Amino acid sequence: MALRPAIFLDRDGTLNAPIIQGGKPYPPQKLEDFKLLDGVVAACRDLKKAGFLLIVVTNQPDVGRGTQSQEVVEAMHAKLKQLVPEIDHIEVCYDSGYGTNDRRRKPEPGMMEDAAALLEIDVPSSWMIGDRWRDIECGKKMGVKTIFIDYGYQEQLTEQPDFRVTTFSAAKATILKNHPVL
Repeated sequence: MALRPAIFLDRDGTLNAPIIQGGKPYPPQKLEDFKLLDGVVAACRDLKKAGFLLIVVTNQPDVGRGTQSQEVVEAMHAKLKQLVPEIDHIEVCYDSGYGTNDRRRKPEPGMMEDAAALLEIDVPSSWMIGDRWRDIECGKKMGVKTIFIDYGYQEQLTEQPDFRVTTFSAAKATILKNHPVL
């Protein structure tokens, strides 16, 4: 089987609207608050048509911290796959991030590594789209091209992205412009 390139996608702030508190983004806590960002459905459809696998890689530390139920997160993922059927796979890390070194918790690339092995992904031809420093650092560690969706959060990047945009639709356009035809 030939290897295929993938677009690794952060979830909160990339595909769905985050909850902003104190200049920082947080995941929605209730299923009814889970709303896709403008342009996500059409952009994912276009990326899928271009031949990319679409893989969500998301930290959900509130489950590990006991402030969010895994059932609600899984319901959000079911809703996400219903709204965006082009998504091929979702990797989730529930680690709290407190005093642990989980290889799957971004900025570590474990979720990407696991998906790459499972789905036979062409890593050097793949991309990571995210809105936080962890996403960009993770993509850099994995060796993929990175796109930072810059919402002006009150946090610093630890690595410079390959591209910087302000919307998911602009990220899609950047990929299609800068990726060889599949």
